[in-house]
Amino acid sequence: MKDVMVVIGSGSIAQAIARRVSVGKHILLADIKTENARQAENTLSRAGFVVSTTTVDVSSRQSVQALVKSACALGEIKGVIHTAGLSPSQAKAQDLLRVDLYGTAVLFEEFGNVIARGGSCVVIGSQSSHRLAVDALTQAQADALATLPPEDLLKLPLVKDIEDSLYAYQIAKRCNALRVMSEAVKWGKRGARINCISAGIIFTPLAYDELNSAERGEFYRNMLDKSPAGRGGTPDEIGALAEFLFGPNGTYVTGSDLLIDGGATASYKYGELRPQ
Repeated sequence: MKDVMVVIGSGSIAQAIARRVSVGKHILLADIKTENARQAENTLSRAGFVVSTTTVDVSSRQSVQALVKSACALGEIKGVIHTAGLSPSQAKAQDLLRVDLYGTAVLFEEFGNVIARGGSCVVIGSQSSHRLAVDALTQAQADALATLPPEDLLKLPLVKDIEDSLYAYQIAKRCNALRVMSEAVKWGKRGARINCISAGIIFTPLAYDELNSAERGEFYRNMLDKSPAGRGGTPDEIGALAEFLFGPNGTYVTGSDLLIDGGATASYKYGELRPQ
């Protein structure tokens, strides 16, 4: 039985990371859409990787548990790459929260019970959570997002009263980063690590949905123009950072949230993008 890399979501970022960290391992590629998983399987298989596919709905604990069972049947789980999620332009607030907030918390919990020694997880967060004010959450609210059982997260007044999809996305991604810190303690007892990459505007279908959104497209295009880097990012740049986190040079990094956004957040806080 081979070491297993579980990849949740089959888009360009998922594939860019998988290519860098899955040589000699069995990739289990899971997506809510079977056709997306199979397209990615074809691409990775033709590049020489051993790939299996399955479906998963991360908003369902039962579905996530089935994914964990399938992964364990293949071998030792040495890596989890979680890229699945919804953007503000793709879903209503509460639907987004069930996937991006609750679903991610369930994944951390379920895979944290089976991750092998030396294993690692990377979840794709968002620069958007870094645009929240430092005092947007009280310490009690932050602690609740970090530590409550996943089913209780959706009952929090902070969460259940959200109606705006962008704010839901920001809270969900802040929750992802907070739970990475909390889960790092538990994963560490198994000799494993877990980290978050808060990505900026990376040229993926999800990003194009936002860039072309009637509500937020102009905002995001302006963000790219006025960021220090002056451009969006590529999936390969996210892949390179994830490779470091998964690899031997990243073994001291766990419970961390790494912002990679071309300086867009810096400009939003202290530069040309700062709200007047």
